[in-house]
Amino acid sequence: MKRAVIPELLDTDSSTPAEIAASLSDLRRINHWFGGVATTQVMVEYVAQKIGVKAFSVLEVAAGAGDVPQAVREKLERSGIQLEVSLLDRASSHLRNGSNGMPAVTGNGLALPFADASFDLVSCCLFAHHLAPEELVRFVNEALRVSRVAVLINDLVRHPAHLALVYAGWPLYRSRLTQHDAPASVRQAYTVAEMRNMLRQTPAAGVVVRRHFLLRMGVVVWNYGCWNAAR
Repeated sequence: MKRAVIPELLDTDSSTPAEIAASLSDLRRINHWFGGVATTQVMVEYVAQKIGVKAFSVLEVAAGAGDVPQAVREKLERSGIQLEVSLLDRASSHLRNGSNGMPAVTGNGLALPFADASFDLVSCCLFAHHLAPEELVRFVNEALRVSRVAVLINDLVRHPAHLALVYAGWPLYRSRLTQHDAPASVRQAYTVAEMRNMLRQTPAAGVVVRRHFLLRMGVVVWNYGCWNAAR
């Protein structure tokens, strides 16, 4: 299935506050039920196991309401891994400022407003497919600059079966935005091979790409400071 770039309605800033809230609520359920939370959790556990660290500062980019990092933080606490999470989103209407103890900043994911090595991890969920290939490389370069350990990319795998699953889930979507954006997201997502090829253009020390539940992709992009310890 060829990649097709289709603008998503949640990105247009033309929706009402009620429509945005309904769409974010749909995203919350999708991430909880269909592998979004689990994929990020597995990646953090993998990094923790590889370098023997149990506490991380995390910047979540394109965070929306912060539901994914909040859920991951709560689940990891049970296994003794502590996350100190900060949120960043380009739209203040997507954020709940300071929600659940997580500071929130409005900013550009392609020009992160933070100093070098400000966080252990930079993470994103369902952000990568919004970016053109050159933008994705730019984001990862920025995220590597801001991170000390690794960049975590949680996204969809473009596949006809995934598109069929999205259409089958229509009865679950409460927002007209989600009805448009969900299939658009799959159509413009990347394959595993495409992701690997793009990340070769970054200064990453190492890249690990794995498939997860229901055609999710989990990507760990290692920074040079921790790559040797992780191997």
